[in-house]
Amino acid sequence: MGRPVTLFTGQWADLPLETLAEKAASWGYDGLELACWGDHFDVHRALEDDAYCQGRHDLLARYGLKVWAISNHLVGQAVCDPIDARHRAILPPHVWGDGDPEGVRRRAAEEMKATARAAARLGVQVVNGFTGSGIWHLLYSFPPVDPATLDEGFADFAARWNPILDVFDEVGVRFALEVHPTEIAFDVVTAERALEALGHREAFGFNFDPSHLGYQGVDYIVFLERFADRIYHVHMKDVWWSATPRLSGVFGGHLPFGDRRRFWDFRSLGRGSIDFEEIIRMLNRIGYDGPLSVEWEDSGMHREHGAAEACDFVRAVDFRPSDVAFDAAFAETADD
Repeated sequence: MGRPVTLFTGQWADLPLETLAEKAASWGYDGLELACWGDHFDVHRALEDDAYCQGRHDLLARYGLKVWAISNHLVGQAVCDPIDARHRAILPPHVWGDGDPEGVRRRAAEEMKATARAAARLGVQVVNGFTGSGIWHLLYSFPPVDPATLDEGFADFAARWNPILDVFDEVGVRFALEVHPTEIAFDVVTAERALEALGHREAFGFNFDPSHLGYQGVDYIVFLERFADRIYHVHMKDVWWSATPRLSGVFGGHLPFGDRRRFWDFRSLGRGSIDFEEIIRMLNRIGYDGPLSVEWEDSGMHREHGAAEACDFVRAVDFRPSDVAFDAAFAETADD
């Protein structure tokens, strides 16, 4: 029996959960990774209505599905970000409030604490999401960035997230950052620094998503090996990047996804540049046995076709590690 194959519902939040559950079951999924937006998982209803979490389980069970994780990327983004008008479009009204940046950040932090408590009530042990970053905009160092400014950025991240992670500890849930451009950690080096800023506390780990590492030129297999004890969840997501120079580079040229001038773009699983066999081999080596959650994005493909083929792809590429050396029989013969 392989790992559970789930579908992240964030890109499907325009559909009612029951509609998506019926579709996901027909495509062959084992469960859903519930996004905390749309009608898929409501953090406050989970905390205020004793029947709500059981109702989510009952709805999924009608279609033979389970849930192993929830995700609150949108609110997490606002915890550390310099807040601007873009955030209003992704945040619940009660988090946005009057839009005062520091007020938004503080309300986002409280919402992430509530998310940890809601996850515990649902009976899952992982919340995936983003952290935001107060220093991402300083990525390219001109005018030169004082190293002390970067130190302050990581210190601000720790100051804002440690109280959130205290609640995660209290309720026995872990937070898994999806390492990603625009976050405090977007490659191996910054992931190490984020862990250091938090004192390597166990409540904080990673939602591994190779698509956000590959096009940057980051070794995503080394990421798994380096953070073997911090891989709390896995997103299966593919990305294509060009083998030759293009009209825009890694930074994207302000072009929308799907534009042919891009150097890279997200693709349906198996149709991009990520080496998923090596990922499975490393997941086996580090002992990860949690869900393989499809995060489906492809501007050039109908999403229902893509979600169905992605489920089949994950089942085909996943395999269990060997429990016996392939040459053990020869050793036994020699002993005789």
